Amino acid sequence: MKIKVGVFFGGESCEHEISCITANQVLHALDSDKYEVIPVYIAKNRDLYTGDELFDLSNYYSLNELVSKLKKISLVKDGNKVYIKPVKSSLFEKKETIDVAFLAVHGTNGEDGTLQGFMEMMKLPYTSCDVLGSAIGQDKAIMKEIFAYEGIPMVDWTYFYYDDYAKNEASYLSRVAEIGYPVIIKPANLGSSIGIEVAHDEEEFKTKVKEVKEYDLKIVVEKLIQNLKEVNCSVMGSLFDAKASPIEEVLKGDEILSFEDKYVGNAKGSKGAKGAKVPQKGSKGMATTKRKVPADLTDEATSYIKNVSLKVFKALNANGCVRIDFMIDRDTDKIYVNEINTIPGSLAFYLWNEEGIDFSKECDILIENALKRYRIKEKMTFSFDTNILSTFRRK
Repeated sequence: MKIKVGVFFGGESCEHEISCITANQVLHALDSDKYEVIPVYIAKNRDLYTGDELFDLSNYYSLNELVSKLKKISLVKDGNKVYIKPVKSSLFEKKETIDVAFLAVHGTNGEDGTLQGFMEMMKLPYTSCDVLGSAIGQDKAIMKEIFAYEGIPMVDWTYFYYDDYAKNEASYLSRVAEIGYPVIIKPANLGSSIGIEVAHDEEEFKTKVKEVKEYDLKIVVEKLIQNLKEVNCSVMGSLFDAKASPIEEVLKGDEILSFEDKYVGNAKGSKGAKGAKVPQKGSKGMATTKRKVPADLTDEATSYIKNVSLKVFKALNANGCVRIDFMIDRDTDKIYVNEINTIPGSLAFYLWNEEGIDFSKECDILIENALKRYRIKEKMTFSFDTNILSTFRRK
């Protein structure tokens, strides 16, 4: 019997379209001999839809037109099963069940623990970090606090809420001056390089911070490494059995890797790292990024980055497939962790290709891991078979 996999994607974040690309890759990578695949599209207004049209990325050119062709649905838990229920159902319509949720969402209200919490409430196995790990991974300020506690190396940084900054600008400008210009200013809860700005002096900082607060009122500021090498490492598995991927060096043309560098760049005709085949037609997502795999690093640096990646994975009690982004100061050779992506673009399949794991096999591993984690949690005690309210009686 085939496992019924619901692939969840979309959402209301700024990374909606990137999620659609990742999901389309997953939809075409899942082995149809093993799985019955059900796409579940989360529209920008949070309504849920399904339909065969979601398998073809070319249909996403007009999202409004796409939605008009889809079936609006809800998820219903009945006993130990989760069903897809059409909002407008006919009398003889077949009930569709989901055995496991494959999460291909990015950003706010999807990757940040919100959707994971919903899956926990439904008791539906899912392929990503749990609620807490996802929330910490999304909030760059809290994430850095955890990293600092664990002794994970980072550049000098600070964060603030824009309202506090506006009330006491001089104090915060003094802290930024201590970090030293130039600095990177970024929203605490966005990804895909959206909303990130660079300030080279105080006046530019004042201007840029107003632009960044349009994306998030919680703002992270960190020292910009000017002679920078960016490298990334993916980790896949669970708290008890995790493995680090080969390391990539990201090639860029500006001070920071932009949204266009990641997702537009050399999109036409790109084959990804070392010509790795991308398992879908249309946009190749993170596979369009210019990269060198393996990265040009010493054996010592390679080993260090992999070990730190595993430490980051464990510190957040991560699960599934994540990507940890590093920064190397070419002038000092110091290595710093930038951030973790708990559901990375394209699920970093291009790195696992280098390990001999194609995208289809990666999907197998993530689904197996989700089901195994669910079975473990089912054996744990979360409540007691008691009812203290039974001791209260009406007078």
